[in-house]
Amino acid sequence: MPPFAVYPGSFDPFTLGHLDVVQRASRVFERLIIGVGINLEKQPLFTAEERVELIRLSTPHLKNIEIQTYQGLTVKFVQQLGAKIMIRGVRPITDIPAELTMMMANRRLAPDIETLFMIADGELAHVSSSLIKEIAPIADQQTFENFLPKPTVQKVLERLAK
Repeated sequence: MPPFAVYPGSFDPFTLGHLDVVQRASRVFERLIIGVGINLEKQPLFTAEERVELIRLSTPHLKNIEIQTYQGLTVKFVQQLGAKIMIRGVRPITDIPAELTMMMANRRLAPDIETLFMIADGELAHVSSSLIKEIAPIADQQTFENFLPKPTVQKVLERLAK
């Protein structure tokens, strides 16, 4: 079993699709580090610290994961951790072209790091953080429960109420 991998993303908010990838990757690797990216150019729904907490609340059953925040190039973060494998969750229809482009760029920057794509489960292939933000103004708790882990649902509803 490879010792560890890194699953980076913005996770704003952490969705059932993200949770699916985390659970599956945690069964493949002895240790999984979830890297919560901080992009100063974007206006996130949740702070990096809040996103870390949402992931923590959604994954108490997984004992081999760690959650860290990072800024800058993702591939550099992965290198700094000493990892050789970066996990990318992809939705088959929408993500593959952009992810392949990013993988090729990362390979040029860090040829020692392999990108492992995990295809989203069929029921979750349409779920994205962007979708959550789009439906937020008209969604209720029951709707969000189809897309978000239970701990995240309440926090999203509270945030939207502000």
